[in-house]
Amino acid sequence: MNAGELRSKYIEFFKSKGHAQIQGRSLLPDNDPTVLFTTAGMHPLVPYLLGEEHPAGKRLTDYQKCIRTGDIEAVGDSSHLTFFEMLGNWSLGDYFKEEAIGMSFEFLTSPAWLGIPLEKLGVTVFEGEEGVPRDEESAAVWKKLGIPESRIRFRPREDNWWGPAGSTGPCGPDSEMFYDFGKEACGPDCGPGCPCGKWLEIWNDVFMQFNKNAEGVYEPLNRKCVDTGMGIERTVTILTGKESVYETEIFAPIIGAILKASGGGSYGVHEDRDRSIRIIADHVRSAVFILGDPKGVSPSNVGAGYVLRRLIRRAVRHGYKLGIEGAFLSVVAEAVIAEFSGAYPELAENKAFVLEELEKEGLKFLETLQKGEHEAEKLLPNLLKDPRKIMSGRLAFKLYDTYGFPIELTEELAAENGMKVNREEFDEAYRKHQELSRSQSGQAFKGGLGDQGEMAVKYHTATHLLHKALRMVLGDHVAQKGSNITAERMRFDFSHPAPMTEDEVATVQAIVNEQIGKDLPVSMEVMSLDEAKAAGAIALFGEKYENQVKVYTIGRSPVDFFSKEVCGGPHVEHTGPMGKFRIQKEQSSSAGVRRIRAVLE
Repeated sequence: MNAGELRSKYIEFFKSKGHAQIQGRSLLPDNDPTVLFTTAGMHPLVPYLLGEEHPAGKRLTDYQKCIRTGDIEAVGDSSHLTFFEMLGNWSLGDYFKEEAIGMSFEFLTSPAWLGIPLEKLGVTVFEGEEGVPRDEESAAVWKKLGIPESRIRFRPREDNWWGPAGSTGPCGPDSEMFYDFGKEACGPDCGPGCPCGKWLEIWNDVFMQFNKNAEGVYEPLNRKCVDTGMGIERTVTILTGKESVYETEIFAPIIGAILKASGGGSYGVHEDRDRSIRIIADHVRSAVFILGDPKGVSPSNVGAGYVLRRLIRRAVRHGYKLGIEGAFLSVVAEAVIAEFSGAYPELAENKAFVLEELEKEGLKFLETLQKGEHEAEKLLPNLLKDPRKIMSGRLAFKLYDTYGFPIELTEELAAENGMKVNREEFDEAYRKHQELSRSQSGQAFKGGLGDQGEMAVKYHTATHLLHKALRMVLGDHVAQKGSNITAERMRFDFSHPAPMTEDEVATVQAIVNEQIGKDLPVSMEVMSLDEAKAAGAIALFGEKYENQVKVYTIGRSPVDFFSKEVCGGPHVEHTGPMGKFRIQKEQSSSAGVRRIRAVLE
């Protein structure tokens, strides 16, 4: 079974169980200051898991593109990925543990669906802790379905618990499903969840049954939800009898393009070379999806653009290690686009932009690599005079920090000249640099996932007023390109080809404050997307919508209104209490996109 067949079967199965198929969302989430990318299938559904009513109902299913950046340096082994696809199904206050686990088990084991042998499956459940009971209920369901006790393992919080997303909020135990590769156990305690390589996690059912309050107490929720996720790449690995995601048909054409660019050869022959191939394959695939997203960003030194730049540069560096001369990223990207544009048509639609940005950034960094190598070679004569034949870590870090020259290449160059690099000294300098970066990043992204606090709700409503005011002053070409909200401020990106004048900024600010002063009511209706458009509602750029959507109207009536937008919410009930709107700064965000930072006082 290939990835396309797995996507189709999963959606078909859950639709047969009464789930409505919804659209996966952008890789670049709006109004979530805690993350740069959509990190899981549940991420876009947080408002609904927190209590918002979803227009498609209480049973949902979809497939979602995701990026996780915490393990970029780990990519290169046989399993780590930066970009991955997640299949998901949700119950918003409908069914709970027994039915969720039963459906997971049926899809995995039934010959009509995946047909995985029962003896190949093992599960983990939450072992409990002070204030939260052991999840005997889930364990009993698995046992009833036929999983023997020896393959039902109780695990602690770090393994089998989700949330809350912030310091308070919905959370609960989860039950994870694992596939047994048949390898020899690493010891008597080896079982599902053991990291030795015998077991691979393929699915996770999260049971949100508690609310953690400000005192740290876990209170039972009245409205219990289920959030599940199955990784496409890992499941295809199992279904095709492979041991690595990079051996599957998902990566075959991408690796083929890399081999062609490097002058031929095979994958699976030399581990060091294979590692570079895997890094290029993952990072180019990730970069293509980030650039090809409807809200795609360009490489930069901040935020999502910085992660993108880091991925591209790491791919270029490993192409350099493979001896690839000149630009090659677009060749690999073409293979990614051909492979995935069926499921994600935005990749084909934005192909020209993707290839142009990859080539531009790739060539720029190739020059950086060559310049760094030149600087290192200039330093070598003096370094070779040292009888210890050791290059200081501080100097190696300077090459990295000033010229972008990777430590691995510094070590290779030193080795070619009979020298070593003081790696401990380099690692210490790098650690201090990372701590500073994380500290700055933490300040930049202070806030809570899916924040529905009073100020965040006010700012969310303010984005609608600002969007309409900008269209009134600048023209109907203005379209929202993204927003970011905390409890302290808002950021709003929009399409416009030139800087706004002082008069334009003042006029937009005055229009927003006028609507706040009118204390306009905010109402919501659920309707079809066609009905929403016919009623004059604006749909945000780059979003995919279900047939039934929520439409928020700011105005006295559905006819006499100031703003009407398709949006998930939440919003204030009246504009009056929002406070005074003040634009702090208007600046460039990227080519053709401007950015406004504003506060409510």
